[in-house]
Amino acid sequence: MHRPTLAGSLPRFGVLTAGVFVLAVATAVPAVADAEVEAEGARALDQNVTLTFSAESESGSAGISKLEVVLPEGITPRDITYKEGPDGWKLTPADQGYTVAGPKLSVGEDAEYVVTVRQLPDAKSLVFKTLQTYGDGKVDRWIELEDTGGDGHGHGHPAPRLELKAAAPGAKLVSASPTEEEPTTGALSSDTASGDPTTGTSTPPADSTEGDDGMPLAVPLGIGAAVLLLGGGVWLFRSRRSGSA
Repeated sequence: MHRPTLAGSLPRFGVLTAGVFVLAVATAVPAVADAEVEAEGARALDQNVTLTFSAESESGSAGISKLEVVLPEGITPRDITYKEGPDGWKLTPADQGYTVAGPKLSVGEDAEYVVTVRQLPDAKSLVFKTLQTYGDGKVDRWIELEDTGGDGHGHGHPAPRLELKAAAPGAKLVSASPTEEEPTTGALSSDTASGDPTTGTSTPPADSTEGDDGMPLAVPLGIGAAVLLLGGGVWLFRSRRSGSA
């Protein structure tokens, strides 16, 4: 009766052991979640660019309810227009970016939304730091500039980053829209052009009816008229008195 030798069994045993090891490692390491931003073929200085953001859920007990984004330099909250996202979610501008929030999503459901940017800045890449809040108050901070592998499994929290191609030939930075200009608080005099600020008040032009000493011409004219009237009255009184005599 033929029996398998030890040498013949070792290869099969090695293959089985390797398979079990791979399966154990695959089930032991959690799926790597991330937050991303995409814009196909985006170039620096491109206008009206559509950005698609996605944030994967890391909670097994609560759904995502809010995403807070810090905009990179060169993009202001006024440059962002909300296009679409989860049902009932809305975009609210903030000092340094915006918030997209609404009814909490189902447990394990990823959040995805789309915005339009008026114009991309002249840069090689753009980083959108993001805070991801769940219905139970838990917060994922997608703010790291690089994936540092924070949990020992290469699972850090890098901020969404958009790589840009070089600007198209002839592309220029468009001027700021009227709504972005700072409102003026008062009239400015011509001195402002020379670098001397004013307080918003201006000196009224001199009246053409004033004399060299600043006294209105009507004053001496009125005094002269009064003297003439007074003199005429005295002359008339004396004339009538002489006639009576």
